[in-house]
Amino acid sequence: MIKNLRPSEVLSVEKSGRVLLMGLNRPAKRNAFNMDLLRALANAYYVLDTDEDLRCGVLYGNGDNFTGGLDLADVLPQIVDDNVDWAEDELNPVSTTGPARTTPVVAAVHGWSMTIGIELLLAADVRIAAANAQFAQMEVQRGIFPLGGATYRLPREAGWGNAMRWLLTGDPFDANEALRLGVVQEVVDTGQQLSRAIELAQRISEQAPLGIRATMASARLALTDGEVVAGDAIRDELRRLSTSDDAKEGMLSFLERRPAQFTGR
Repeated sequence: MIKNLRPSEVLSVEKSGRVLLMGLNRPAKRNAFNMDLLRALANAYYVLDTDEDLRCGVLYGNGDNFTGGLDLADVLPQIVDDNVDWAEDELNPVSTTGPARTTPVVAAVHGWSMTIGIELLLAADVRIAAANAQFAQMEVQRGIFPLGGATYRLPREAGWGNAMRWLLTGDPFDANEALRLGVVQEVVDTGQQLSRAIELAQRISEQAPLGIRATMASARLALTDGEVVAGDAIRDELRRLSTSDDAKEGMLSFLERRPAQFTGR
């Protein structure tokens, strides 16, 4: 049993070594997000970020698709009425509000990835797509607009014109275009996306946890407060990390020419 994880039928969760596998599990509904799935994923992200045994997460979809997007009839009224308050054991999966996640997530996408699917990818840290993946940020076709960060993250990743081409039309695009835009970092043969994501997550989990978190924090600080602020913070953070057990182990393993065994301390 995974500590602090709430049981859920709409999200499969499995611990594999130091990696937490999180599978969207409404295949009959193309893994469309209702509030139950949003809450379950928010809880799994909290577990990932607070369990010291976990060093990376993998997000994927069960069935034929990553996700068909939001179940608007269930979710939209609560968002409009501002009724979505994340609990103490939940982290906002798209990171538009609340504390920033500090543990990396690798996402694996196949089939359809619509609306919140793209936003979950943009909020993740590394994204892998199957060759058959199809994407659409189609809120403008429903009389609304993206709710989960695509309006500012996609222009940041892809550039203004590239982002507006898809945000303002809601047209679908394929895996190769997603790669060009920076929505994903690799395209692999269909069926290999999850194993590739797990491979990368395991590689990340072998690195120093304090160094990983510091890297993510520095990069986020540069995005939110600018490069000068992030640059000014580097020296103090480096001083703090240089006295850690992990830094000592990193140097010793280098001198002894062996893999490091990091403890996160």
